[in-house]
This record gives sequence, C-alpha cells and structure tokens, in this order.
Amino acid sequence: MQTKLALALIAALAASSAFAAAKEQRVTKSAAEVLKDSPNADWRALDPENTLLMNLPQGQVVIELAPRFAPKLTANIRALARASYFDGLAVIRVQENYVTQWGDPDEDDAKARPVPDGIKGAKEFSIPLKGLPLNKLHETDGWAPLNGFVDGFPVAADPKAGRAWLAHCYSTVGVARGNEPDSGNGSGLYVAIGQSPRALENNIAAVGRVIKGMELLGSLPRGTGNLGFYEKPEQRTAITSIKLAADLPEAERPKLQVLRTDSKTWGELLEARRHRSGWYIKSPERTDLCSGTVPTRPTP
Repeated sequence: MQTKLALALIAALAASSAFAAAKEQRVTKSAAEVLKDSPNADWRALDPENTLLMNLPQGQVVIELAPRFAPKLTANIRALARASYFDGLAVIRVQENYVTQWGDPDEDDAKARPVPDGIKGAKEFSIPLKGLPLNKLHETDGWAPLNGFVDGFPVAADPKAGRAWLAHCYSTVGVARGNEPDSGNGSGLYVAIGQSPRALENNIAAVGRVIKGMELLGSLPRGTGNLGFYEKPEQRTAITSIKLAADLPEAERPKLQVLRTDSKTWGELLEARRHRSGWYIKSPERTDLCSGTVPTRPTP
C-alpha cells in the first residue's frame, strides 16, 4: 500500500511539475513581440473596393466593409459613396457607451437628400454558416454557442440554426433602420463606441468595422437629446466626404495592412493574450471575441 501511495505521489508531483513547466514554456512572447516578429505574409492589404475613407474636420476615419456578410447593403454603401451622397451630411447622434451615428439630419421630412436610383433597404442580419471559413475561438460566451473570426471580422454563429453574423463589438459599423427589419438601406450608418452592444445582433445589419480613427468618432461631444441625438444643428459634426479608396489616386489611398486571422501569427497573438506575463500577477488564461481586436499596421 505504501509503495502504491508513494508512486501515486511521485506521479502527481511529476504531472504538476510538467504542467508548470509547460505553462512557463508556453508564455514566451508578449503580444507586442508576436507582432514584431510576424512575417509580412501574415498581413494583407486592404481591398480598395471595400475601404471607405470618412473625412471629418478632425481627421480621417478608415472603414473596412464586409460584403460577405451584407452584400446588398455594402453595394448600396459603395453606390452612395460614389454618388457623393454623404458629402456635407453630418454626425447626428453620439450616445454615451453606445453608438456614434451619421447620415441625413433631415431624412424624415421633405428636405431629405434623395438617394440614387436602385438603393433599397435589405434585411441582412445573418448568413449561412455552412462553408464559412471561420477561425474558431476556444472560448465561448453567452451571446452565441460558437464564435471566431472571418476575414479579420469578429463573427458569432449558431450551428443548430446554421447561421452566422458579424458580432457587434467595439468599432463595428452597422446600418441604421426604422421599425421594419428591411428599412435600413445604408444611407444612415453608426459605429459602436462603448461596451459591445451584442443585443443588437440578428436585429440590425452590421456591414464592417473601423480600422483607423475610432478616437475621432468616440471622442465627439455626447448628444443631449433622446438616445443621444443632437438637438441643435450647430452641435453636429459635418462630414467633409466619404469616398471609396478605389476611386482615389493611389497616392491618396491609406497605406495600411490588416493581420490575417487565418495566419500563424494570429494564433500566436491569441495565445499571448490568453497567457499574459510581465506586469500581470494573474493571467486571465482566456480571451473573448470582442477583446480580440485584429491589429492594423502601416504598410512597411
């Protein structure tokens, strides 16, 4: 009996030592070191046809569209940008810890700016999960049984329903709508500027994310009207222009790259975020969908 107990104790100590050694070995690089050592092949250039440049008096915001998840609405947004629809409109709403919204302040009355022919509303809340190249996270959350990343965008999914959708994380861009599910046409847009409003998922269409310039949209004065709408015209921030990068000369396009979420570097970055060291006394040993922001860098 004593021999068996001794052997069991030795085995337990060995397992404990092995786990500790594995954990120590696992935490070899910080997130910054992972990105510094990443090969150029693990980064991708922006597609000019899916890159919006929103010019404000304070600076430029860069938005990457996600046509895989909302093909009709992203096509509308391209058409609106090419028709200079947004130029001279305004940021009309900034609600604390929720969204910044822009579009036509007069959209509900006779002075509304007309949209180009062919622009119609669409209900594009989710797409089929089957065949989707989802890079899954180990972790799940209370909002969906499955989540991960596709093309650099955070994605949630329900395997039983066979559906997937863009998650409403910080910096997600969506299409404003009225009471009817298909009333949003892309002429009014918003971005999440606070805690991730995940309850919006499957209730409104997400069409992309801000990859540069969130500080410009998140630091605007908060609206004092209902739901954060501005009550006076002088409170609004004018939109100088919103253009597609594809319609600009090469020299005027943003020189940015996005980390590929199907790359080895992305996997290493997630591990570095799970298993933190250095300043951290207690490592979280996990990450989650909306804190797993996909990095962007200047094109080297």
